[in-house]
Amino acid sequence: MSTSKQTQVETDIAAAAHPAAARRMLNETQVLAIIPISRTTLYRMEKVGRFPKSTYISPNRRVWYEDEIVAWQNAVDEFDPHRARGKGRRARTIVAAGGKPDVR
Repeated sequence: MSTSKQTQVETDIAAAAHPAAARRMLNETQVLAIIPISRTTLYRMEKVGRFPKSTYISPNRRVWYEDEIVAWQNAVDEFDPHRARGKGRRARTIVAAGGKPDVR
């Protein structure tokens, strides 16, 4: 099951367990205080489905539900160096193969 589908199922289960409880809404600043990523990364992850979708409660007000963020945190895999991307990957590959890192 994909992470977004699993998160949705967990959210539905949590909502069924507490049908009368109000869901806490977090604004962008609050989400970024919890999740150590940049604003751009947050929106990129949301766009590709690797982070819970936000909801507009007015034309200029976007929020995330706290229970969805918590469910996402529980479902996140630890860092997998084999899926690493970025500037350091080439250097790690060269070092692992026994060569010298390419330092520019």
